[in-house]
Amino acid sequence: MMAKTTDKIDGLRVKSDDQLSGDLGELKREAFNLRFQAATNQLERPARIKEVRRDIARIKTLQTQRSQSKTA
Repeated sequence: MMAKTTDKIDGLRVKSDDQLSGDLGELKREAFNLRFQAATNQLERPARIKEVRRDIARIKTLQTQRSQSKTA
């Protein structure tokens, strides 16, 4: 499982800031839709909520690291 997480992080690191922002927007929309589906009992894969939340956290962490390295 560790290799999978590392692969995801490495895949995000090669993206530009604009690409990361776009991905973040898409993930936030997906998270909203998943929450809506969960509220109406139409959710097919409940584990997807957790995956999306973690992907959002990965992108935000990377964005924070980049902004801190630019100011340092």
